[in-house]
Amino acid sequence: MARCRQHMLGGVRASVLATACLAVIVTVTAAGVRAQDQTSRTPVSFTRDVLPILSTNCFACHGPDEQQRKTRFHFDTREGAFAKRGVIEPGDAAESLLIEMVTHPNPKQRMPPLESGHTLTDQQISVLRRWIDSGAGWDTHWAYTPAKRPEPPATMRTGWVRNPIDQFILARLERERLQPSPEADKETLLRRVTYDLTGLPPTLAEIDAFLADLLR
Repeated sequence: MARCRQHMLGGVRASVLATACLAVIVTVTAAGVRAQDQTSRTPVSFTRDVLPILSTNCFACHGPDEQQRKTRFHFDTREGAFAKRGVIEPGDAAESLLIEMVTHPNPKQRMPPLESGHTLTDQQISVLRRWIDSGAGWDTHWAYTPAKRPEPPATMRTGWVRNPIDQFILARLERERLQPSPEADKETLLRRVTYDLTGLPPTLAEIDAFLADLLR
């Protein structure tokens, strides 16, 4: 009888363990599918997504070095990338020579060439396809883009805002359903500044001078 109970308990434990493992697998798989789906819906940026692929795998022959270029089109500038018609057909990856060459069935004709030591992954090819199908937009690196002042977001607690930076902070707090911390008193603010600058607390004279300056 005891052996039967042990056998039954062992079977129950095995069943529970198998169910738990299956739940973990389903959860991980679902998370992966969601991440892939989110990635596929994210707009492709040339600078962020496409340029790293081209610069790593293609610039040796199609980059900024004029002495090393194999053809007259090159991917370091927009003019160079679209210099030869048909290499990149905006809106139609299937008709683009770029996609044809990186997916060529013959490894000896596929790009990048074997001697380069580089090979595009399926994910990288998918990025190139999506970029071309979406119009092959060409954005500039942020360092070369003139800065534009963003419009401060609207907030519900307008009385808390004293400057545009506060609007961004408060908008995020409201989005996370958090309340702003109470404003610190003037002595505390001075202590924070002096600790940051000197590593020492303010003297009584400095506190008096700070408070007197605020009252002017």
